[in-house]
Amino acid sequence: MSRIGKLPIEIPAGVTVTIVKNNVSVKGPKGELTRSFDPEIGITLEENVVTVTRPSDAKEHRALHGTTRAVLANMVEGVSAGFERKLELIGVGYRAQKQGTKLVLNVGYSHPVEFNPEAGLEIEVPTNTKITIKGIDKERVGELAANIRQVRPPEPYKGKGIRYEGEFVRRKEGKTGK
Repeated sequence: MSRIGKLPIEIPAGVTVTIVKNNVSVKGPKGELTRSFDPEIGITLEENVVTVTRPSDAKEHRALHGTTRAVLANMVEGVSAGFERKLELIGVGYRAQKQGTKLVLNVGYSHPVEFNPEAGLEIEVPTNTKITIKGIDKERVGELAANIRQVRPPEPYKGKGIRYEGEFVRRKEGKTGK
């Protein structure tokens, strides 16, 4: 039995879960998320607790069991508390600023790089070297953070680039001059 899949999902106050066949809709104070899951995986709601079951111990059912439960738990957490990812810019002259809703990055290229967030995602720039991405869908928040980081990933010699807050960048020693 999957250790993740067999855990029940507690529904907090203010969040409603609607299950129609394999479509699950979760509505809370921050918004609403809807997703369809594999029809072979059983999803049941009883007394503010959602449980996920699988029909057999086949390899694909075991894989889907834990994944389905984790995605459902993230949907419930997203509409009640939301998710956020923090990025930091490290390098001389590297800076971020917000123009309207779009993010403008100056990270050593000859041109500024612009990002327009999708609906449901919010970008904040508390200082010109820190970026915060907020939203209710964990997958989309992480994807936008990864796309921003991909503009200038941290390099191992000087450590310059865009990195997640708290990310460790393994440093290399440069070439030795004689």
